[in-house]
Amino acid sequence: MLIETIVVGPLGVNCLILGDKQSNEGVVIDPGADCEMILGAVARLGLKIKYLINTHGHFDHVGCNGPILKETGAEFLIHEKDLALLQMASRSAHKYGLVVEDSPAPSRYLVDGMRLDFGRRSIEVLHTPGHTEGGCCLLLRNEKLVVTGDTLFADSVGRTDLPGGSHEILMASIKEKLMPLEDDTLVWPGHGPSTTIGHERRLNPYIND
Repeated sequence: MLIETIVVGPLGVNCLILGDKQSNEGVVIDPGADCEMILGAVARLGLKIKYLINTHGHFDHVGCNGPILKETGAEFLIHEKDLALLQMASRSAHKYGLVVEDSPAPSRYLVDGMRLDFGRRSIEVLHTPGHTEGGCCLLLRNEKLVVTGDTLFADSVGRTDLPGGSHEILMASIKEKLMPLEDDTLVWPGHGPSTTIGHERRLNPYIND
C-alpha cells in the first residue's frame, strides 16, 4: 500500500494520501491547505481518488476540500455531527487571521463501524468524539494503521477546550476504540510525528494518568 504524508498549512496538518497499488484507487484524508501540492502528489502517485475524508470539521483540516473534489470527483465523507463545523470553516479561520474556502457538502456521512473499500484495502470508521462531537479515526486493520486526526497524538491527546469538546468523552473514545488495537499498529495523527499504539499505551501521560 502507498502511504504519503504531506504537512500542509500554517498549523501543520498531516494530510494523508493512501493508495492501493494494484487498482490505483486512493484516498485523501484531511486536505487542509496547499491544494496544488496535494494534487501534485496524487498525480505523481498515479492514483484515482475514490474518497476524500475529513477526520473532523475544524477549518485547518478541510480547506482544500473544494479543489480536491473538483479535480478528482471523489466521494466526500465526514461525520454528521461535525457538519456545523464544516459549514463555518471560513468564519472560524478568519478569527485566526487565516483564509479558508468554504467546503462543499458531503456526499454522505461517516458512521461508526462503516467500511470503505478502495482496491484491496478497507478502512473501518471509528467514531471517537471528544475533540469534536463528530471526530473519527480511520483504521486499516490488515495494514496495522490507524489515522487518528486530532483524537490521539504522539505522547498527547486532542484539545477539548473548543466548542463540542469534552476531555472525559475523548479519553473514553481513546481507551475504548484505540487502546484495544495491537501494540504495533502505526498511528498517524492530524499533527506531528507518527507513533504506535503500544508506545502510547505505555508512555502517553494522559492515558496513564
